Amino acid sequence: MTMGDSIQLNSLKRRAGALLAGVAMFAATGAGAADFYAGRNIELLIGGDVGGGYDVYARTLGRHLGRYIPGTPNILPRNMPGAGSAIAGSNIYTVAPKDGTVIGALMPGAIMGRLIDEKAANLFDPTKFIYLGTADSGTRVCITFATSKIKKFEDTLTQSAIFGASAAGGATRDYAALHKHVNGSKFNIVSGYKGTVDIFLAMERAEVDGLCGLDWSSLKAQKPDWVRDKKMNLLIQDSLEPEPELTKLGVPHVMSFIKDEADKKAVQLVVSQQVFGRSYIVPPGTLDERVKILREAFMKTMADKDFLADAEKSSIAITASSGEKVQEIVKTLHASPADVVARAKRIIEP
Repeated sequence: MTMGDSIQLNSLKRRAGALLAGVAMFAATGAGAADFYAGRNIELLIGGDVGGGYDVYARTLGRHLGRYIPGTPNILPRNMPGAGSAIAGSNIYTVAPKDGTVIGALMPGAIMGRLIDEKAANLFDPTKFIYLGTADSGTRVCITFATSKIKKFEDTLTQSAIFGASAAGGATRDYAALHKHVNGSKFNIVSGYKGTVDIFLAMERAEVDGLCGLDWSSLKAQKPDWVRDKKMNLLIQDSLEPEPELTKLGVPHVMSFIKDEADKKAVQLVVSQQVFGRSYIVPPGTLDERVKILREAFMKTMADKDFLADAEKSSIAITASSGEKVQEIVKTLHASPADVVARAKRIIEP
């Protein structure tokens, strides 16, 4: 054997050794994860009311996610509504363990809150959450009940109407205020409803005309009969780009009514949160190895045929994005120009 052959052989041995070490490390990591999660529960903390759109999405995810986590832990949903998911967000940020046993399902408004709502500034820093991914990039709508005198968006510009809303930080309040300030909609906003379920009931009782800030996918999931039987009027769609299904139904896009360029930029900032419309998080400081496991499990679940069949049965749309992508979008949004942020804050105040 020549000296060159000896050097080549030693190089091959080193590569083989490194490969075997890598395989052993991977196997140990998988085994360690299985040992950790086996027999455990993962709490899925939902920042919305039972029966609401976020609840439907989270519980559908929870029925399938555990199959893709080593050790197949149980996923236990628990609702913690309030302040547009800010209460749940604060709990996850400050109280929840950082070991991968708590996952949060937060509304986009909670993630944007620190940027455009000064009252939310001290609760948590959304850029420090670790994002597992988002199940959908949604479009929001304003609607009225069929019996309301408000039949189309143009009616809101000339006739007063009562619109139900949740507390500060909730999309139902913020989006109604947005149209009131930017487009001149004559909305009397009645805040304080617990969630969309209660506002729907108020609409049926003619206590309010309608609501804004409702995800189109949530409306189809929560009130399929309203959509099917035309029990409500679709007034306008709020999103960065028009949604094809709504456009086909003749629902106008928000940008078609906005003339002022500064308002357009502010509205774009507000509606950009819908890109991560169904986001799932873990606390800052969660172990890297657990984050990797949960992110991979999330994306595998999003492509799982049984999950997708369950989602279709629940009438929820799935347009998933990875945790890494959501993390970058949140970081970019929170670096928006100060003048655009200031204007966005003003247009969502009632």
